[in-house]
Amino acid sequence: MQFLLTGFTHEKGFRVFTFEGISPDRVRAAFTVRADMGLSKRYGIPLQDLPLICRALLEGIGDGEQEHVFTLTEEAMRLRADKIAASQALAKLNRKPPRKKITENNGVAWRSSLHI
Repeated sequence: MQFLLTGFTHEKGFRVFTFEGISPDRVRAAFTVRADMGLSKRYGIPLQDLPLICRALLEGIGDGEQEHVFTLTEEAMRLRADKIAASQALAKLNRKPPRKKITENNGVAWRSSLHI
């Protein structure tokens, strides 16, 4: 099943994302996922990532699932925050060291011997 984000609303500290699920036989169904804004701030999850996390939640449900209303759990947000932290740590390890600054003293040793 494919999920397309159709919009979102705000409800008492929650952002409610609405998705349209399209099954392989082209049957459409409406799905909603509630995300607690307080938890997203606590775990440092950017607002732009919330729809992606919600879509991943929907993609993880079984095809026979009759429920169409979900709530993004604290565990899912914590896992996402851990994944972001791990990728940032890996990027920091793979970062190239800064280049040496070019100064006026570069090459002084071999230049000064030519003046003799």
